[in-house]
Amino acid sequence: MKSRDALLLLAEVAESQWGMFTASQARDRGVSHMNLSRLTDSGDLVRLAHGVYRDAGAPTAPHEELRAAWLAAEPNRLAYERLRMRPPHVIVSGESAAELHGIGDLRAMQSEFTTPARRQTQRPDVRYRTRVVAVEDVTVIDGLPVTTPERTVADLVEARNDLSIVAGVLRDAAKKSRLDVERLTELLNPLAERAGENRGDGDSLRERLLEIAGIDRRSIAQQLAAIPSVGKLVTAEYLRNLPTTDIAPVLASFILALERAVPQDELSRQALAAGKAMSEVLERVERVTADPRAMSEAAGAIGENIGTSAAEHLKAIGWAALARAVPSTEDR
Repeated sequence: MKSRDALLLLAEVAESQWGMFTASQARDRGVSHMNLSRLTDSGDLVRLAHGVYRDAGAPTAPHEELRAAWLAAEPNRLAYERLRMRPPHVIVSGESAAELHGIGDLRAMQSEFTTPARRQTQRPDVRYRTRVVAVEDVTVIDGLPVTTPERTVADLVEARNDLSIVAGVLRDAAKKSRLDVERLTELLNPLAERAGENRGDGDSLRERLLEIAGIDRRSIAQQLAAIPSVGKLVTAEYLRNLPTTDIAPVLASFILALERAVPQDELSRQALAAGKAMSEVLERVERVTADPRAMSEAAGAIGENIGTSAAEHLKAIGWAALARAVPSTEDR
């Protein structure tokens, strides 16, 4: 076959495969190994790996090595045919999946794939793991089938990666998109014991990873509490969601008891001032509407009335109200 004719046939195949094709795909279209060798020598083709080529005129694609390895895994089938399968037979997974998602600090040293049947390879830069991956655990990124972030995190835990590294992957995944927490927990259940948690306790393992990543509920509450303006708004939200219980008698009794005790030190005086201030604030809260600005002003009175030292104490304990306000906001 003439080189010009061979290039035209190969271009049709490469067009939907990032400018790449396999030797098997070329042979199926009548392009011989001799044709491929000549076109490579002439600079019209670039040999990427054993049995995988790229049109020299096609731009270099991201994750080129990974794509070439994926094409070589099933060299006779075209990429679009493989993607129609539910799920595909060869799925990017593990560290390669994390890198493809752009999550975590892992740099995959091998092209890692998961297949339903055991496979072997002599290529040191390719690794296969055996598992039947559920359809819900597969997505497609840049034309490659890849495990979802939830499945990827579970696979990294199973591979006994350092949990701090896995937590970094989880943190980045949470920043990029909304995670399916229920599915993540389900995938972590069988891995909990090997990670030092009780058998089947994926909840604890998940929370541990979130805590290491600094994105658990408590860590987020503390980060928000460190921002004065946010703390004031969340306190207002918390006050707005308090049950409508008449606590005035309780406060009155508290203040009276403190007055009878005759304050002897600075702490008692601050406690008395705080109690009175809270009473005044709650009276104001009863009068304001649900308008966020009005509620914010009412909550701000706490810091204004109880003095700097007491306000700093509230901040130091992480705005206890904040931790309770977060779930109440989500549940509405």
